Amino acid sequence: MKKLYFLFLASFTLNLGHAQIAKQVPANISFIKDKAINLQIGYGLSTPFESATDFVDDGFFAQGELVLIVNNWFELRPYAGFISTSPAGEDLDGRPTNERATTKAFFLGGKTRVRAPIPYVAPYVELGIGTSIGRFVTFNAFDNIDKSGIIYNVPVTVGLELGRDSKVDIALAYLFQPSVEQFAGAVTVGFTFPIR
Repeated sequence: MKKLYFLFLASFTLNLGHAQIAKQVPANISFIKDKAINLQIGYGLSTPFESATDFVDDGFFAQGELVLIVNNWFELRPYAGFISTSPAGEDLDGRPTNERATTKAFFLGGKTRVRAPIPYVAPYVELGIGTSIGRFVTFNAFDNIDKSGIIYNVPVTVGLELGRDSKVDIALAYLFQPSVEQFAGAVTVGFTFPIR
């Protein structure tokens, strides 16, 4: 029940926040051809840059984006979201481990999307800069970091837009977080809703 409540709250918050942002972006900016909202949900993942064992901690990921369409291959995307991962307690081979790389944070920033304007299946890449606000733990043979606060992140995403109007996308979304020696991200499914 707590997870269902959390999913509802996260979705409601992202929708409300992006609706407010969308109202504030002037419609008459000459290079912006159209606007939309993109909501993503996914299987959250986090892992350290270096580790003695191969492991991935997992959890929940949600993100909302204001899509500012410049043309059919280039978009600007202010974003905000949330990720929470917990220690898996074992490596990828199923052996117990006390190493962990967890993130519980809100994040926001801006990125650009470059897409191949191909009908029905359009590959894309995204790159940007942002900030994460929360708690970050990286504990392994190389690092012992337990930090709360604000850090910078570098979002990198690769994915596919699907459908005739590219309203659905699947992606691998990552937030590189160098100051805590880890990256967090997700396997996501997203849906785009035009703003009229």
